[in-house]
Amino acid sequence: MGSIPTLPGLESRMIQTPRIQMHVLMGGPKDGIPVLLVHGNASSSTYWEETMLALPPSFRAIAPDLRGYGDTEDKLVDATRGCMDWVDDLLGLMDVLGLQKFHVAGHSLGGSVVWAMLAAHPERVLSATVICPGSPFGFGGTKGLEGTPCAPDYSGSGGGIVNPEFARLMAEKYRGSEYPASPRTVMNSFYWKPPFKHPREEELLSGLLSERIGPDKYPGDFEPSPHWPGVAPGKFGPANAISPKYIGDSVERMLTATPKPPILWVRGSDDQIVSDFSLFNMGTLGKMGAVPGWPGDEVHPPQPMVGQTRYVLERYATNGGYFREEVIADTGHSPHMEKPEVFDPILHAHLKAASS
Repeated sequence: MGSIPTLPGLESRMIQTPRIQMHVLMGGPKDGIPVLLVHGNASSSTYWEETMLALPPSFRAIAPDLRGYGDTEDKLVDATRGCMDWVDDLLGLMDVLGLQKFHVAGHSLGGSVVWAMLAAHPERVLSATVICPGSPFGFGGTKGLEGTPCAPDYSGSGGGIVNPEFARLMAEKYRGSEYPASPRTVMNSFYWKPPFKHPREEELLSGLLSERIGPDKYPGDFEPSPHWPGVAPGKFGPANAISPKYIGDSVERMLTATPKPPILWVRGSDDQIVSDFSLFNMGTLGKMGAVPGWPGDEVHPPQPMVGQTRYVLERYATNGGYFREEVIADTGHSPHMEKPEVFDPILHAHLKAASS
């Protein structure tokens, strides 16, 4: 059983896989078509519960806590592998469950995991859904639609760009809201579009606070850089794992891999975390004057995260794949949670079409 109470109709289990013991939420018929749900950063499987319960009765929802999060065994994330520690953990889980093929959906950092899975093992995937995903080129440190590095050491990405006050308060399990960087304030300001508040705010805050904190966990380690803003990625933890330094050739591998599962891309129109002017991106903060010494648009502009994603998916389609982009209006970073009445029918249609 997990440490956070779950909604009725869902099962909480600990499952030993070859790599790690994982906490997993499950719902729907045991012989249903499997849908693997991959949560984002500073969250947990708890964030999927309403989506799981809303799935059509022919589907089986499987939502694990990733390595570094929730009630899954505490093991380090080797960031030099990009997202592959998570991909290998998830495939090991599906192997233990006897599920060779499945649909996969990823939110935020979970979307970055989906990109890596499509590059490494597309043969396992019936369909992919990415919800406000990180750019396929990584989070931070790049410019232009083709993901050109802003600096040779990928400064402006990785563990060094995380707000240390946010991480400190997470480590303290602080549940108040008196500080701008308090986890509750960040959740309610950026995970969705204010003034929306989720009815399960306390459980979701517990999920946020479940992330493992430390110099080799979150926010992770970093290296000094001669390039603005002065920090380059380290080698451990989630923030470093999604740095473009470690993405490698995964974009090209995704574009040339076969088969090419159909991709549904859903994003909120007012997302402040993943956008072309993200408030979590050093280029944006520098341009706004919030981080001193900004070298200008030519050197380190705001990362065009949405533009990069569209660029990659259009190439995916040109190479024989299929994608559909859905923008949900008046919505922030979590459209599946903010506007389920809009999101769920779109997801269900995608799953049914790819299952037939």
